[in-house]
Amino acid sequence: MNKRLSTLGRRLWGFDWFNLFVWVLLAFYLLPVAYMITTAFVSTDQLKDPEHAPPYPTKIRHFAYQGKDLVVYNVPTQGVIKQLALVTPGEKYSDFIDPTSTGAGLIIWEGDWKTLPVVYDVFSLTLDNFNARIRGLDFPRMLSISLFMAIVTEIAVLVSSVIVAYGFSRFPLPGGNLLFYILIATILIPEKITYIPTYFFYAIGLHWAGTLYPLIVPFFFGNAIYIFLLRQNFRGLPYDLEEAAMLDGAGPLRRLYSVILPQSWAVIITVSILHFFYIWNETRQASIYLPTTPSLMPISFGMQDYIGLTPVQGIISAYTLVAIALPVVLLFLTQRLFLQGIIITGAEKNA
Repeated sequence: MNKRLSTLGRRLWGFDWFNLFVWVLLAFYLLPVAYMITTAFVSTDQLKDPEHAPPYPTKIRHFAYQGKDLVVYNVPTQGVIKQLALVTPGEKYSDFIDPTSTGAGLIIWEGDWKTLPVVYDVFSLTLDNFNARIRGLDFPRMLSISLFMAIVTEIAVLVSSVIVAYGFSRFPLPGGNLLFYILIATILIPEKITYIPTYFFYAIGLHWAGTLYPLIVPFFFGNAIYIFLLRQNFRGLPYDLEEAAMLDGAGPLRRLYSVILPQSWAVIITVSILHFFYIWNETRQASIYLPTTPSLMPISFGMQDYIGLTPVQGIISAYTLVAIALPVVLLFLTQRLFLQGIIITGAEKNA
């Protein structure tokens, strides 16, 4: 007996309690996400009845009687709870009908029918929250603007950042280290500090208010974070292939295109995903330059502006679900390369 207890104790001690703790913590962390997804498919009537409504999406039970669509309530009669359909509501007396026995006629119930809980059917999803968003917004137009911004700025920031990072990693520029440190120092500058001077430059100086130029043009000059990640990767690549290309007469751009980039797809995809997430969730710059131009609003800012006028929980959850759906799918499809790029630009190359 003692031997069996000792064996059981060793098994329990050898159980991976840390992984269990991580999974439990992850479950608690994902509870708000599960609630958001559930709420997006819940009707407004159900959200207004948190006391009696089930936690999953469903719908109120109805009963067709004499050409009318009646709501079914839980009605206390003769000491029991019966599911009856409300025929004629009244302040003190109301008429109900038993859906299972319509031949028995109307049942007169004394009391305020508004205090009765409604009966909910089985699991049922509703798309009313998404339909309300589609009816209230020009969704295709906003989606096309966000995709246009993402594609144009993606190409611009990748080309400029790759060229600058390649220069910092391969060419001994005079004062190159100092320039690189200054570039990295710009990451520490809070974005809120630059709002006023950049607004005066774009809106007053260049008259770009109400256009997409302030949201697109800055990315043609690279991004400090992306340049840092790319430089870390380029510095870790061996020189052998590049030296062989130099002996064959390849210039800097040809070496970058033919030697460096084919070995750096992981970090390039990582930078691309990070930039796509940034552009897709862009609301700050859009709120400064596009508040009076609804036709140019990207999807994130347009939806955020809309839910400020429609503070309904189901619609807000539907907005959030739509806003995060594409980035989550993109990250899921490219997670292997994304994680590989994070490791290459972080842990391995920091040394």
